[in-house]
Amino acid sequence: MRTMQVYLVGGAVRDRLLGRPVRERDWVVVGAEPAQLERDGYQPVGREFPVFLHPRTREEYALARLERKVGPGYRGFTTRFSPDVTLEEDLRRRDLTVNAMAQAEDGQIIDPYGGQADLAARLLRHVSEAFVEDPVRILRVARFAASYASLGFSVADETLALMRRMTEAGEVAALVPERVWQETARALGEARPEVYFEVLRACGALAVIFPEIDALYGVPLPPRWHPEVDTGVHVMLTLRYAADHDAPATVRFAALTHDLGKALTPRERWPSHHGHEELGVPLIEAISDRLKVPNAQRELAILTTRNHTLVHRARELTPATLLKLLETCDAFRRPDRFGELLLACEADARGRTGLENAPYPQAAYLRGVLAAAAGVTLSAQDRAGLAGPAIGEEIRRRRLAAITPLRPAQP
Repeated sequence: MRTMQVYLVGGAVRDRLLGRPVRERDWVVVGAEPAQLERDGYQPVGREFPVFLHPRTREEYALARLERKVGPGYRGFTTRFSPDVTLEEDLRRRDLTVNAMAQAEDGQIIDPYGGQADLAARLLRHVSEAFVEDPVRILRVARFAASYASLGFSVADETLALMRRMTEAGEVAALVPERVWQETARALGEARPEVYFEVLRACGALAVIFPEIDALYGVPLPPRWHPEVDTGVHVMLTLRYAADHDAPATVRFAALTHDLGKALTPRERWPSHHGHEELGVPLIEAISDRLKVPNAQRELAILTTRNHTLVHRARELTPATLLKLLETCDAFRRPDRFGELLLACEADARGRTGLENAPYPQAAYLRGVLAAAAGVTLSAQDRAGLAGPAIGEEIRRRRLAAITPLRPAQP
């Protein structure tokens, strides 16, 4: 009878070796049967293969297993587990060498596929050709690249080539939308989310998963205002600015999608993109419907797309137009969301090569305009003789009077 052995595996080992905080720990059990763990008080939770929760720590313990591809997509696998499956066999089915290491109970690192060497070289490299069997790995590699880019990591050339072959073979098209959004949402929360989309583009997957974003590359912008010239590059700079300033998920998605309409403006008028704001709205709706994007992100993205050019011109707007902007954005009832809109617009303005630290007085100005307008009230005496719509009209008149003195002198 084989002796049961337990190993810490995957991300916990990787992050310990990198000196990064370990958020969660996963374990693999070699040489055991499910009944043995259940007798020891472990709670079974795996549906497709044996995974158990530790009776005290509630951490996940999985029996060592092998996987075999039997159909398309990431669900087309059969799994075999038995006490005879070795640790090396279990690690071989993993995606990247830096995730295919284990640590024994005595602290020894088991590294059969060169994970420590790739950590030192700052490379994300696939473990074996079995990588091609699961298209989700394309998303995971792109997400890891986004997470570890600040440490100098990049995707190994041979792994990127393998991902490109998978895309060309149609594997990416087999991904279910929910899984695409799951990985994308996690990537948007990383330190360098733009790297996720850059890696997907490098292997051709961006055109399959996010054709609306891929279409922005090669769309020119006026060099006078956009030294980076390319709309795709500008969007990635915008997203990076949002991440660098710890923007929430809603703002990051808005930064990613705010200029989608520029791919649909008449080519003969490029680099001008008049009307791109409304052209972008159906594209955001299409992405959101396809990937089941949460409503809060969809709503702010649409709000940003429709209003970012007005926000940029805020100091030129008349009081009446300013008030209409506040009303259109529901700023009086949802001031926090209006603040997120301003942050997304600031990211847009500063997501330009060489202009990352350019002044953006529009944000502070609009916050002041909102505060002045929101401070308007009607006392009982003020309401005397007013009814119904007349009350709203009087409030609106007073709001205009409150914000008019704030308008900068026009040249």
